[in-house]
Amino acid sequence: MIDHIGLHVRDIARATEFYLKALAPLGIAIVMQVSAEETGHGAAVGFGANRKPFFWFGEGGDPSGPMHIAFAAPSRAAVDTFYEAAIEAGATDNGKPGLRPEYHANYYGAFVIDPDGNNVEAVCHLPE
Repeated sequence: MIDHIGLHVRDIARATEFYLKALAPLGIAIVMQVSAEETGHGAAVGFGANRKPFFWFGEGGDPSGPMHIAFAAPSRAAVDTFYEAAIEAGATDNGKPGLRPEYHANYYGAFVIDPDGNNVEAVCHLPE
């Protein structure tokens, strides 16, 4: 089980703005922020839920991309809303919302490329 994941971004303000919009439909928001003075190498932002950060990104290093990051969505409607919010926030389409039966019968996902070139997905495994 993974506790959290972290990656470097080119522009922390841009990444923060993007993920605030893109992850809101999934109930994921900023849980913690750490200054460069606190880390000793660059500011970091932790997104998560229920006061637990599980998705971190920070400045101060080369971008980590491209990576693939998949966020669990509570419903297919949330996948659709994630996709729309991410595109509106500046992402590039990498797979419109829909079933992906090659993974399993109820795999409903959407894929976008974030401003740092990462493949970001929202996925719901529940039947409609």
